[in-house]
Amino acid sequence: MTDSLVIIPSYNEIENIEAIIEAVFELQKDFHVLVVDDNSPDGTGNAVRALQKKFAGKLFLEERTEKSGLGTAYIHGFKWALQREYLFIFEMDADFSHRPTDLARLYRACANGADVVVGSRYKKGVNVVNWPLYRILLSYGASFYVKIITGMRVHDPTAGFVCYRRKVLEALDLDSVKFIGYAFQIEMKYRAYLKRFKIEEVSIIFTDREKGKSKMSSSIIWEAVFGVISMRISSLFNRNGF
Repeated sequence: MTDSLVIIPSYNEIENIEAIIEAVFELQKDFHVLVVDDNSPDGTGNAVRALQKKFAGKLFLEERTEKSGLGTAYIHGFKWALQREYLFIFEMDADFSHRPTDLARLYRACANGADVVVGSRYKKGVNVVNWPLYRILLSYGASFYVKIITGMRVHDPTAGFVCYRRKVLEALDLDSVKFIGYAFQIEMKYRAYLKRFKIEEVSIIFTDREKGKSKMSSSIIWEAVFGVISMRISSLFNRNGF
């Protein structure tokens, strides 16, 4: 039994899902993988089921009935993990924007004392490949905005490549997490910050997806913009969380 679980949410990732799973299981460090699929019409769930025969006891699939958002997929995965004995729980995208080889680096940082480890695009400059300039400016600007509003000294608060110690997820009220898009990533880090957990960043190179379609939308961006202000105001009235 490994101490580490990688949660991969998926919706229409048939072009990437088999390769990303194989890449995780090729690592020297032993990880289990949980795919949380939102009933992808392209057959992503079927592809995972086929691979379960090859990776029995290491690859797991949770299928939801409809597309319900990134945040709720991760919450579903967190609860699944907490019902088992995993000590380190990871978030990772299915599209290879996060390199599976960096999982070991996040694991080492967490195992050596951090409570939350963020795979950061902006800890050492801007390490993003294949993004147009406007998207880099939007993402980098959002990170600066979050730091100003919340006071968190996290260079990449919107990052979706994260390792949580089990005790962090146990301490947070997962049922009260409000946001489902990229604001979810900010909210999880901010909740951990308010609980005074130790957050560290590991510099990574983020590469935009080469296959499949991005899930970014204007509604997700606006959720993040206004969500940060909402979180900050709520936290002022409740120092133990919001």
